[in-house]
Amino acid sequence: MRVAVLGMGNMGRALARRLLTHGYDVRIWNRTPGKAAEVVEAGAVEASSPAEAARGVEAALMSLADDQAVLEVMGRLVDLGSDPDAPIVVDMSTVSPETSRRLLDMAPGRRFVAAPIIGAPQTVLEGMASGLLGGERRLADRLEPIWSRIFCVHWYCGEDPGSATSFKLLNNYLLMSGIAVVAEAVVTAEAAGLDRTLLRELLHRWPTVPPGLRNRIDDIISGHHHGWFATRLGAKDVRLLNHVAESHGLSLPIARLVERRYEEAAGRSWSEADITAIVELVRAERSASSEA
Repeated sequence: MRVAVLGMGNMGRALARRLLTHGYDVRIWNRTPGKAAEVVEAGAVEASSPAEAARGVEAALMSLADDQAVLEVMGRLVDLGSDPDAPIVVDMSTVSPETSRRLLDMAPGRRFVAAPIIGAPQTVLEGMASGLLGGERRLADRLEPIWSRIFCVHWYCGEDPGSATSFKLLNNYLLMSGIAVVAEAVVTAEAAGLDRTLLRELLHRWPTVPPGLRNRIDDIISGHHHGWFATRLGAKDVRLLNHVAESHGLSLPIARLVERRYEEAAGRSWSEADITAIVELVRAERSASSEA
C-alpha cells in the first residue's frame, strides 16, 4: 500500500517508521527538507511538496502542529481534486472540530478522515497507540489496513469528523489537568521536606494518580522535561477544548485556569519543553514567595 506522511515532527516520523516496518511504500514531506534523514535511510522517499508526496498514493496522513498548519497543507492538496484516484486525506493532528469540518470541505473529492492519535510516538512505533476516527464510514473502513498497523484499538466516532477531534481534546484536557495537579502536589511535598524517593514510589502506586500520568512522574520530580509533547502545544489543546465548551454555551473555570497555567509556562523558557515543565512554574512561584 502506498502512503504519504506529511509532517516530520516526532509523531510523523513515528508513523512513517511504523508503516515502513510493515512493508508500506512511504513518501514523506516536511516543511524543512532533510529533517527526517533517519526515515529516508529506513526506506521512505522524500518529496519536495505535499502534492508531490500525495500524488498516486492511497492515503495521505497529515501529522502537523496546529490548525493553521493543517489548513495550509490541505490547501496545497486541492489541485489533486481533478484526479479520480486522489488519495484519502487523513488528519492525525490535534485540531479544533471546526478545522476538521473545514478540512472535509477542502479535501480532494471530500475524501477525508480525521484520525487523531492517543498515545506517544513510542507507542505508535510499538503499535500500541489508540485512534479516534471521524468521517465517512466507507472511507474509514477502506483504511483498516493502516489502522491495524498503527493502533492496538480504535473507535469510529461518526460521520462528522469533528466528533473525533472533540474526543481527542477531551482526552488531552484530562492529561493536562492531571499533570498540573500532580505538579502542585510534588512541589507541596518538596516544600514540606518530604522524602522524594518515597514520594516517587507513592505517586506510582496511589490509585488516585491515573495510569496515563505515571510515565511522567519521574520527569516532574526530577525536573528533566525532554519528552515529546511541547508545553506550547499543551496550552493550545486546552484552549481548543475551551472553545468547544463555549460554542455549546458552557464555561469551564477549571479548564480556563489550566489553559492559563500552560500558557504562562510556555511564555517563559519552557515553550518547547515537555508538558511536565509546568512543575517549574510552581517551583518558580515557591522560590519567589520564599524570597519575598
